[in-house]
Amino acid sequence: MRLALSLLLLSTTACATQGFPPVETAAPRAAAIQYPNTKRQELTETQFGVAVADPYRWLEDDVRVNPEVREWVTAQNAVTNAYLATLPERGAFKARLTELYNFERYGIPEKAGGRYFYSLNNGLQNQAILYVRDSINGPARMLIDPNTFSQDGATALAEWDPSSDGKKLLYSIQEGGTDWRVVRVLDVDTGRVLDDEIKWVKFSALDWAKDGSGFYYSRFPEPQTAQQFQSLNENHAIYFHRIGTPQSQDRLIFAQIDRPRLSNNAQVSEDGKWLVVTSSEGTDERYDITLISLQDPQVAPRRFITGMEHDWQYIGNKGDTFYWATNSQAPRLRIVTTDIRKPATEAREIVAEDAATLSGASIIGNQLIASYLADAKTEVRTFTLDGRRTGTVKLPGIGTAGGFSGDSSDNETFYSFASFNSPGAIYRYDSATGDTSVFAQPKLAISPDDYEVSQHFYRSKDGTRVPLFLVHRKDVRLKNQPTLLYGYGGFNANELPRYQPKWMAWVDQGGVLAVANLRGGGEYGKAWHDAGRLANKQNVFDDFIAAGEYLIGEGITSKQRLAIEGRSNGGLLVGAALNQRPDLFAAALPTVGVMDMLRFDRFTAGRYWVDDYGYPSREGDFKTLYAYSPYHNIRSKVDYPAVLVTTADTDDRVVPGHSFKYISALQAADTDGKPHLIRIETRAGHGSGKPTDKQIEEYSDMYGFIAHHTGLKTR
Repeated sequence: MRLALSLLLLSTTACATQGFPPVETAAPRAAAIQYPNTKRQELTETQFGVAVADPYRWLEDDVRVNPEVREWVTAQNAVTNAYLATLPERGAFKARLTELYNFERYGIPEKAGGRYFYSLNNGLQNQAILYVRDSINGPARMLIDPNTFSQDGATALAEWDPSSDGKKLLYSIQEGGTDWRVVRVLDVDTGRVLDDEIKWVKFSALDWAKDGSGFYYSRFPEPQTAQQFQSLNENHAIYFHRIGTPQSQDRLIFAQIDRPRLSNNAQVSEDGKWLVVTSSEGTDERYDITLISLQDPQVAPRRFITGMEHDWQYIGNKGDTFYWATNSQAPRLRIVTTDIRKPATEAREIVAEDAATLSGASIIGNQLIASYLADAKTEVRTFTLDGRRTGTVKLPGIGTAGGFSGDSSDNETFYSFASFNSPGAIYRYDSATGDTSVFAQPKLAISPDDYEVSQHFYRSKDGTRVPLFLVHRKDVRLKNQPTLLYGYGGFNANELPRYQPKWMAWVDQGGVLAVANLRGGGEYGKAWHDAGRLANKQNVFDDFIAAGEYLIGEGITSKQRLAIEGRSNGGLLVGAALNQRPDLFAAALPTVGVMDMLRFDRFTAGRYWVDDYGYPSREGDFKTLYAYSPYHNIRSKVDYPAVLVTTADTDDRVVPGHSFKYISALQAADTDGKPHLIRIETRAGHGSGKPTDKQIEEYSDMYGFIAHHTGLKTR
């Protein structure tokens, strides 16, 4: 690789050659928007014979470290805020979003030692509070109120786990949206926070030893202070912390020094005899499983499943019989058992692969509860422990069920059910009787019956049949309506029916919501995922573009009234679709997107994503990535739609430099005066832990923006 770096402006010829628009040829912008003057560097790298320009690489620097980047962020936000303040639609969305967020949001309870632990946000609280009940119908007692952690509400309660006897609670704190966690311990009886404090925890399972003496967690080495939000995450190791001791005395349980890119997480088997270690290298569900005896520390760890070829999800065990969900010999997954005294290759199938995709399973009492996806909708089936089908859990309608965790010695479990038009309720389920009862039912500012949820199918460019959900008010005619198309399409993630106040605000104002189940997701198992990753990634963009064409072809909307939205990998999707079909859309919301496909693997968790994207350092992958990379394929003299990019200064999942570089290139290419803006949140990250007030402000800006540019008449 050859590198040429200078602080001089690129010449017109060099800019045009590299695909970045020359400043001199950009048409005058609308007088109402004067973008900040973003510095351009003469920086090119020759990769596999291709000269690749990267004039905005300096914007990769951390905003907390580089004052020049910080000044750029301030200038961009000033321009964006001034523009958004002129939009009359923004106020209507803020008022309605405030109403729609104002409902009780319960988390799924977790039972331990006869106690019930659950989270609850009473409506407009910035963070949900953690409560405990000593019996199912007993009074609730507050355990942790994260709203007291910081004045701005941006410090969140993240993962938590009660000990088996329910006497202690392990919980983690998320500061300002970062993926880093600080882990603490609380005495449930007294409410006292113990002195134990664990730092530099990230992407970690948390699990107690059965005797409550301590817990297992995974962490990375402490990074240099200036690099903690950008440096690569490597050397993930499992430790055991004994209650009452300092972190410096924690015992290293498992690490793979010769394979620093592996992630390693631990789960204690239900009988407490084994530590089940799951190792992976990327985002693919391809795991090695190592079993560590917790009864005899002299016994060497056993590499039970090796080769990192398939998905193996530990469900539970009865003695030496372990239950697994796996895609080995079953792309849509099946359930098998293994005798851990024998090789894993002797797995016995008890629930065969189905036309629906198995998404998870658990053992509750003496019953297997298995959740399936059938055309992106949840079905929950029950089986005996030897795999005989016993029934189906009746669900309220088209939607998504989640939960069903618990103990094989207890018949009680809990689950949630939600759809686009309702967050639904939290239900208690008895696996012995099959009875379901309501644990919590929120009251809403809308009536779900006023909204229509339907599923459609359309054909992509190559003829593939793709599902699409439509949501709208029943009194709205599906004829040339402002429409928001949402997609993700990656990492085997399922885009399922779910309630989001921002979407309901759009629909409530008269817009149509369309959510496409693109290839690259996991809705139809491994084959569906494989069809939308690596060399097949273009299929995802084709599916998304075809969804837009379907909505227009059916007369539901028009090019002048169609907006698109996507987050993270979905932000990449939106950026690529805008470059490939700028004529198809009126407005776009790429959020925390992966926009530079040639350098994504150099920061924080980006190295994991090579399973879906490929390696920029390999010629075949480079050619594929360069062909669709949003940052590198922006063209001058193209009428791009109105675009509002959103990111956050503490996003250490997809570092904000992706969005910074992308919007700089788009602003330099501006030829028609449509706004191309970026909104940069402070003390926020990739999304998790974001306080309610910040969510309302952000979504008011985003949806007010697309309403303005699609002609949605707010009320």
